[in-house]
Amino acid sequence: MNNVLAAHADPLPHPPASGAWRAGDPPGRRRWHGLRRPLPLEAGGELAGVQLAFETWGRLAPDASNAVLVLHALTSDSHVTGPAGPGHPTPGWWEGLVGPGRALDTDRWFVVAPNVLGGCQGSTGPASPRPGGARSWGGAFPFVTPRDQVTAERDLADALGIERWALVAGGSMGGMRALEWAVSYPERTDALLLLATTAAASAEQIAWANVQLHAIRSDPHWCGGDYHDTGRGPHAGLGLARRLAHVTYRSEPELQLRFGRSSQGAEEPWHGGRYQVESYLDHHAGKLVRRFDAASYVVLTEAMNAHDAGRARGGVRAALRRVTAPTLVAGVDSDRLYPLAQQAELADGIAGADRLRVIESPYGHDGFLIETEQVGRLVRELLGAG
Repeated sequence: MNNVLAAHADPLPHPPASGAWRAGDPPGRRRWHGLRRPLPLEAGGELAGVQLAFETWGRLAPDASNAVLVLHALTSDSHVTGPAGPGHPTPGWWEGLVGPGRALDTDRWFVVAPNVLGGCQGSTGPASPRPGGARSWGGAFPFVTPRDQVTAERDLADALGIERWALVAGGSMGGMRALEWAVSYPERTDALLLLATTAAASAEQIAWANVQLHAIRSDPHWCGGDYHDTGRGPHAGLGLARRLAHVTYRSEPELQLRFGRSSQGAEEPWHGGRYQVESYLDHHAGKLVRRFDAASYVVLTEAMNAHDAGRARGGVRAALRRVTAPTLVAGVDSDRLYPLAQQAELADGIAGADRLRVIESPYGHDGFLIETEQVGRLVRELLGAG
């Protein structure tokens, strides 16, 4: 094994080749929607046999006027709220936001959260079997963009009988898809919440992603993406990608305050031990390789790199003018991955947007997930709940 990869290999023995949900696993709260026809892809060709896993909370009103679409970030899934358990490796990722009496009050709103196309927690992705066969898609899974993902989600909305969303909300990658909803289908988006996201991926964001993609593809167990049925996965490469990404998700002051130069327990870094911050990154890498799929990480990262609301629409400014929904755009003041200037561009370019809102948080990009009280106030403002 490559020495760099070996030095950072996941310390826990024998994880499965992939952390993807597979047929036969407990379904948890998931439901599934199968697209009625092959999905045409922006990059050319089409994808047949698409299924989207999704979860819902609350009850859809007879006129379907109370539906809210929540779109997840890169390594999240449809499990927005609820405990970990069979079928759900982690608790809900926006637990403080969705539920009775919360900002997205499920006694009033019907909340829908799909697992993104290309993901690995029930929706069609690289770990899924190809149509007509038992072999996984693996490295043959086609290139998809946020527009393709939103097209699949539109089909889900049609199947649920939802002509218009009372609100479409998302942060980071989910914010990219939320923006695409409002640009592609303005007549179906009544309100829009964009958090810690951008109108188009920047050169620096693509550069950070490129290093992560190289880490995964350099793993000897990557096998061109065709590792799902080998019993071994590119865990070292995925772990390296997660370590790098996690540093960009948090802020330097937070890392310094939490860890400084302290060693991990009795370990001595100068004798082969770790600093606390290294242990922290190891922990997050180890968690991800057990609940995620490396090829999905590649597919979704490439989709994020492809995000450009202005492509084939006359540029970003022209695309943003297509949004008709009342919109709130918010960024995190300590976010170094999606800086506030990117949200300012969105707020300036969308006619229905109020001024840029700033989420105050020491947690960097992850602040949009952590600061649920501040995000909840934005949700209530958009939904007219005070």
